[in-house]
Amino acid sequence: MPARRHGQESEPLPEKSELRADCASCFGLCCVALTFAKSADFGIDKRAGEPCPNLADDFRCGIHQDLRPRGFAGCTVYDCFGAGQKISQETFGGKDWRQAPETAGHMFALLPVMRQLHELLWYLAEARELEPARSLRDEIVRGYDETERLTHENADVLMKFDVAEHRQGVNVLLVKTSELVRANAGRKKKDRSGADLIGARLRNADLRGANLRGAYLIGADLGAADLRLADLIGADVRDADLRGADLTGSIFLTQSQVNAARGDARTRLPGSVSRPGHWSR
Repeated sequence: MPARRHGQESEPLPEKSELRADCASCFGLCCVALTFAKSADFGIDKRAGEPCPNLADDFRCGIHQDLRPRGFAGCTVYDCFGAGQKISQETFGGKDWRQAPETAGHMFALLPVMRQLHELLWYLAEARELEPARSLRDEIVRGYDETERLTHENADVLMKFDVAEHRQGVNVLLVKTSELVRANAGRKKKDRSGADLIGARLRNADLRGANLRGAYLIGADLGAADLRLADLIGADVRDADLRGADLTGSIFLTQSQVNAARGDARTRLPGSVSRPGHWSR
């Protein structure tokens, strides 16, 4: 596959199509394993391990088309990166927790572990194809292959695995990748990683090549901002205004981040993510 270039919308990577949630092949794990706290994002309180009342007998969401108006916007921005179907169909061989209740505890506990591994695969798949990071390609490939191998381990092995330590090792590669990509922005940008930019007024801002890793951009005004070549890994963009913003060439942007933000037809996105339907509404 040719390396991905920046400054233009890119084609989705084949690996990433396998790292997208396939709810039809999952046993509604996120609807049971996770805790909900009644808030603007969730209409109810729900304990971990307790099925959501909207979960149907076929493991589909009974209000999927109306999640936002019914007060479950949080469900629309959650992304398991395909971990749900991996656990359901491979780790537990298609045996669901209703028919085999003895598997429920292990299945639910495994979801956050598998999700982290699949999220790392998403980032590594992207890093591997970035032309500025070609000098790191062999290391990135090894990191991807090892992470992918781990996802095929059995539940007992994965539950004992130190995923936090593995994540730290992968992060070293992702940081190096980010530095190489952002160097193409032409001039050094202020490091805004982890910055508190909640509600910040950044309309029309030149953020090309900015390091926004883990930045808090909740409710920030990024209208018409230039975010090309920006590193957005882990940035919290809930309710951020991205209308008219240019994110082509930005790196490590996920679908859940896009879903959590506000945008419009003028917002330019990388090809690895899709324009959310609720933006047009």
